[in-house]
Amino acid sequence: MGGSLGTILPLILMFVLFYFLLIRPQQKRQKAISKMQNELAKGDRIITIGGLHGSIDAIEEGKVVILCGDGSRLTYDRNAIREVIRAEQV
Repeated sequence: MGGSLGTILPLILMFVLFYFLLIRPQQKRQKAISKMQNELAKGDRIITIGGLHGSIDAIEEGKVVILCGDGSRLTYDRNAIREVIRAEQV
């Protein structure tokens, strides 16, 4: 009985370490991204996952219309927004 515990214990420790180093931080990061995407508002300056910079002109159910520097309007999925640029970052 003591021998099997000695072989299982390192596996349990590896799983716990794996959880705290990889899984939990990824869940926190995903939760923060989801929160940011749900709080988008018209006029926010954003960057998409493709690197497009612009400002939000309109928000629909799962989409946002982005106003680009040349005046064109592009429609993207809300999930394509990587970050909101704060005024102090500009």
